[in-house]
Amino acid sequence: MTTAADIMNPGAQWIPATETLDRAAQVMRELDVGALPVSDENERMCGILTDRDIVVGCVAAGHDPTQVTAGELCKGTPRWVSSDATVAEVLQEMETHQIRRLPVIDGNKRLVGMISEADLARTLTDDQIAQFVERIYA
Repeated sequence: MTTAADIMNPGAQWIPATETLDRAAQVMRELDVGALPVSDENERMCGILTDRDIVVGCVAAGHDPTQVTAGELCKGTPRWVSSDATVAEVLQEMETHQIRRLPVIDGNKRLVGMISEADLARTLTDDQIAQFVERIYA
């Protein structure tokens, strides 16, 4: 049985909620990713910040990314899956909440990876991908 740990991109990193958006963008560039989980002072996930969030929510709104923090911009209830979740559970979580990137947490509640649409595309059948896309973008 294929699990989240099998399909995830390992080595995901947190960014503290207190970190500025310019630094978040630099980390995204260094890691070649478009999203970072955001952690609170207790290293618990409090949201996800995307490159689009920075551009639309900060820069395009006329704010200074050196003055706005990741915690100020991330919104909503963070979603995640356990590293031992099945592919069906991963798809259910992503489809139910219409999200394109999903953090993976181990048994100790540590961030161990991220699952993106690209990760799913490498794993799923063409029919599964078509169903996923239909549900996410519906």
